[in-house]
Amino acid sequence: MKKTEKKIVQWIKEKIKSTGAKGLIFGLSGGIDSAVVAALCEKAAGKNHIALMLPCQSSKLSITDAMALVRKLGLRAKKIDLTPIYDCALKTLGKANELAKANLKARLRMITLYYHANNFNYLVVGTGNLSEFVMGYFTKYGDGGVDILPIADLLKSQVRDLAKSLGIPNAIIEKAPTADLWAGQTDEQEMGLTYEQLDKTISFLKKGGKCSVPKGIINKVKKMIKNSEHKRIMPQICKINI
Repeated sequence: MKKTEKKIVQWIKEKIKSTGAKGLIFGLSGGIDSAVVAALCEKAAGKNHIALMLPCQSSKLSITDAMALVRKLGLRAKKIDLTPIYDCALKTLGKANELAKANLKARLRMITLYYHANNFNYLVVGTGNLSEFVMGYFTKYGDGGVDILPIADLLKSQVRDLAKSLGIPNAIIEKAPTADLWAGQTDEQEMGLTYEQLDKTISFLKKGGKCSVPKGIINKVKKMIKNSEHKRIMPQICKINI
């Protein structure tokens, strides 16, 4: 994975230069994706980065793992607890379902990242991978609202391989992926399929050949890709002046 690492780091450097930015900022959740992005950003920008830990009713394990990575990589990090803002927003906005509340957390985090990015002229770096990107497993204008996505062409399995190559702690690599939006939430449980099934299906849909995944899973993935297409494109415009 060293070749992949080198290519991504160079790509990030080029984005910094071409946009006139002074550095990078990203959310550090304690998960594998943000850990990999953190390591790549540190290599690309040196000390010109900020890793923001943004707990919002988050588990203690997430913060513990994030802090362990900060120490290991020597990251410039800052912790901002968004729980008071989240609670105030709910009180102001009124009752909502669990999806609305979960998406509010993701959008509060992105507001915070851009607040600091604007202040320092930094690029906001997203942490989404290919498996989640094609499925639309991200919050529109939340974790999906970023400047660059350095690992969005890597399947979850490839992110794990890159994490090992980068020396990310095993505790982060091996724990169940979660957006940490509510207690006990896991990505696989919410999507209704495993990352192994998802990665195999995406590879099959892109490259063809044989696939060991059941047809029902393949159809489910295809449907989710289609239904989430609006998340991956700019807002639709009603064309008048043609």
